[in-house]
Amino acid sequence: MDKPELVKDKRVLVVEDGPTLTHGDMPYGAGIIAARKLGAREIIDPRPYAFGSITKAFEKYKHLELVLPALGYGKEQIGELEKVINAVPCDVVVIGTPVDLRRVLRLNKPAVKVTYELEELTSPNLEQLLKRFLRELGKT
Repeated sequence: MDKPELVKDKRVLVVEDGPTLTHGDMPYGAGIIAARKLGAREIIDPRPYAFGSITKAFEKYKHLELVLPALGYGKEQIGELEKVINAVPCDVVVIGTPVDLRRVLRLNKPAVKVTYELEELTSPNLEQLLKRFLRELGKT
């Protein structure tokens, strides 16, 4: 994370990768892990500040609680995301998305970017599974 000192003892909003949370069914991602590890005082629930397509996402994906899914598949959704982030009463925004949202949104509070890498610990690993899948696909 860049600027981890901005997170310790602060009230944070965590924005995570939208598809990972929604289609991937994950309740959180790297942003939550980093915020907790770095000693955030509180992770703010974004749901009361949501509207538009973001409200619909929370209604559809009930497992989402303390994270804001980064939805932005068009100008309107990007605008909604920006307004929701700016409405949440927090000290800092923790961005756990592949895209650095600071480059595409105008935020009214400090934001930090979490980076992460996949470390595969089990076998078969992703590459092996994909090769197997492609071999089987060729047999059909």
